[in-house]
Amino acid sequence: MKDLTLSEAALIAGILQRPHSRTPIADPEGALRRRDLVLGRMAEEKYITHEEAEAARREPLELHLRRARPSVAPYFLEEVRKYLEREYGSQRIYQGGLRVYTTLDPELQRAAVRALRNGLRILDRRARGFRKPTESVLEDGLLPDPLRLPEWDWPFGEGDVVRGVVVASDRAHAVVHVGEYRSRVGPQDVGWSRPGRMDDVLPRGTVASFRILSLTSEGERRDARLRLEPDPEVEGAFLALDVKSGAVRAMVGGYDFERSKFNRATQAKRQVGSAFKPIVYAAAIETLGWTPTTTLVDAPLEIEDPWDKSIWSPRNYDHSYLGPITLRRAVEQSRNVPAVKTLQAVGLDTGIEYAKRLGLSGDLPPYLPIALGAGEARLVEMVAAFATFANQGLRMRPFLIERIEDRNGNLIEETRPRAIDAIRADAAYLVTSLLQGVVQRGTATRARRLERPIAGKTGTTNDYTDAWFIGYEPSLAAGVWVGFDDKVNPDGKLNSLGRGADGSRAALPIWMEFWKEVTAERPVEEFPIPGNIVFVPVDASGRPGAPGEPGVKMEAFVSGTEPRARMATPRPPQ
Repeated sequence: MKDLTLSEAALIAGILQRPHSRTPIADPEGALRRRDLVLGRMAEEKYITHEEAEAARREPLELHLRRARPSVAPYFLEEVRKYLEREYGSQRIYQGGLRVYTTLDPELQRAAVRALRNGLRILDRRARGFRKPTESVLEDGLLPDPLRLPEWDWPFGEGDVVRGVVVASDRAHAVVHVGEYRSRVGPQDVGWSRPGRMDDVLPRGTVASFRILSLTSEGERRDARLRLEPDPEVEGAFLALDVKSGAVRAMVGGYDFERSKFNRATQAKRQVGSAFKPIVYAAAIETLGWTPTTTLVDAPLEIEDPWDKSIWSPRNYDHSYLGPITLRRAVEQSRNVPAVKTLQAVGLDTGIEYAKRLGLSGDLPPYLPIALGAGEARLVEMVAAFATFANQGLRMRPFLIERIEDRNGNLIEETRPRAIDAIRADAAYLVTSLLQGVVQRGTATRARRLERPIAGKTGTTNDYTDAWFIGYEPSLAAGVWVGFDDKVNPDGKLNSLGRGADGSRAALPIWMEFWKEVTAERPVEEFPIPGNIVFVPVDASGRPGAPGEPGVKMEAFVSGTEPRARMATPRPPQ
């Protein structure tokens, strides 16, 4: 209060009588009248002189309004709001004084937002190239006075992406304002776009997003170095949850909540590609007794549709075939034909049943291409399914609200973790072991550099329209999906992430950026090993070997299924 002027103190005192309606924002003229009344009473009571009161009355009402910074978790909060409105009604939400305690971890949430937004910008540049900004603040050829964008009210710093306004532009340069900072942007700052004239790429009045490379201040001068970073058209979603409880720790439903409130983490059903394969292999391990060394034949396959007699021939991603390979290698290299043969061996009904056990709620068509991810699922379901493998076969129901209290602190509702016994602990451990191999030697080897005991799986759909990565450690699981909301654009062309933009290249880097940040201070945990798991030295073909011999490593088996010397080799599925 000591820093307030007399006029400002009187203004605040005048608001107290009617704080809801007599604010300088809602009723500036009424607020001034109350201020002047307060000043008059202060003079009458001799707290101030009449001259001081008159001088204070002459001061104008100067408001420096700052918009509240957008929530770091708008999609998460919207899910919470919808639940509360559905269960308690609007009146009680906004007037009942409820206290809602959620599962959100702010640090994980901020890391998820940064990772997804950075990754989507990179993907969009690869898939779409340069798109000239179209938004402008010009009115009748004039810049607004004062020149201001709402987000300039919020703190920003080096590394942030902020919208700026082009105030002048010529052939070689554009002058851009971001808040109080001024930047001279040249071709080198939009180099990836191969620009022509700067006044064509960034004409005066243009509003565009820029990454802040540096900010400097000298006296009253404020300079910035900026790089053009257009908002992407490609979309994505990110979700992280606690393995042991199912508590959702981070949720990002899209690039920008203001642009689209559709939550792609909880609402969007997308084809999951090869991310579905671990479910198929889990069914084979539990129902058929398969092991990581079970041999499958990776060879051309033709399947006749019993209805129309058409022939379906699944192909591997690289259009090659490896012949007899172990189940482990089939998982690590994400081979398509062995996955289809595994679903044939398990049976369609059983494969779909296991998907349901692991929490996939959508309709899965009863045909073999679901082994390759032709079915659809939501990101939250896929992350919860993989977390089941980490949690020794117990599937935890994801939840966002821990408890709700009334205005007096009385408990109204409390969420207790709900566990469903989905698969056996030993089968879950073997799947985890296989998925650790995906990171160590398979399609997700980029994540090996994190030097953590990560298990995970990539997923890619036909024509690179969707890309996935879901990974986990013993206590935390997270998944990312990237793609386009519409698979076909208005021109009738396929919305593709670009050739080669598979799960490893498009989704995994986003996941890794998040994981590197949030696990920097986390101790390394090892996955618990069920008591009936044994380890046996085997060679690359899955036959018993001697420890220390070239190509021999320890492999996990459910006790009683491990290979033994002179053991007959089972005939591989053809």
